[in-house]
Amino acid sequence: MGDLRRMEIFDCIAVVARPLHDFGDEFMSDEATAAVGLGAGFPPGRGFYCRGRFGVLGEASVEVVQAVQGFLGPDLVTPGWLAGRPVMPAEEAAACYASAVRKWGRVHIPCDVDVEHFNRLAQQLIDAADADALPLFAGWRAQPCPAEDPVGAAMQRIHVLREHRGACHLAAVRLSGLSAREAMTINLGVEQAGHYGWPKPDPVAATLIPRWRRAEQLTDEQQAPLYATLTDRQRTEFAHLVGGLTRSFRP
Repeated sequence: MGDLRRMEIFDCIAVVARPLHDFGDEFMSDEATAAVGLGAGFPPGRGFYCRGRFGVLGEASVEVVQAVQGFLGPDLVTPGWLAGRPVMPAEEAAACYASAVRKWGRVHIPCDVDVEHFNRLAQQLIDAADADALPLFAGWRAQPCPAEDPVGAAMQRIHVLREHRGACHLAAVRLSGLSAREAMTINLGVEQAGHYGWPKPDPVAATLIPRWRRAEQLTDEQQAPLYATLTDRQRTEFAHLVGGLTRSFRP
């Protein structure tokens, strides 16, 4: 990789957080992902997304799923989880979703990226995470990740790291005195928050915006112990690898 600049912990987090999030979003919203669900017997809509992504929680009630994932509103989660329930058991749905994650990665991760090195560094981060109070991340970390498919495994690790930051952010939002709905409305606006399942969300008072900024800072602080396990050189390499893996979808 040449003589790359050595990177501090919070600099690395700032560089990789958005690409990891957005690359995962591209997978979740892709019609090819929906087609995997349709092929597995899920009805059109959010059944595969909800049952697959949240299936790592087991046969939970919709209220528990809503509480654990937090940011998606009940108008999305409730019909999605209930529509997916008759199709297959939660554990099987999660495995099907993981397979879709890997399949998507094999199509969209560039072939010139050192996925083996990414996998080593990403797994070091994942292994270092304290999963207490982060059940969705814990469930995805426990999902098998086949060694014989390094490109697919790289995509699955991107998904797991995305779930870690999302779970940390939910905890940070609540600690900062915001509801998940308020955080989504601040971040996305009223119209988009409605698209993500929040029925008729009201605009959020400007006085709450500093709380959201504080939640972003707290999220970084919760992730810092993971990145502290990498050397400054490894953090530089990881940021470089994330940029290469996700470059096809960067704006």
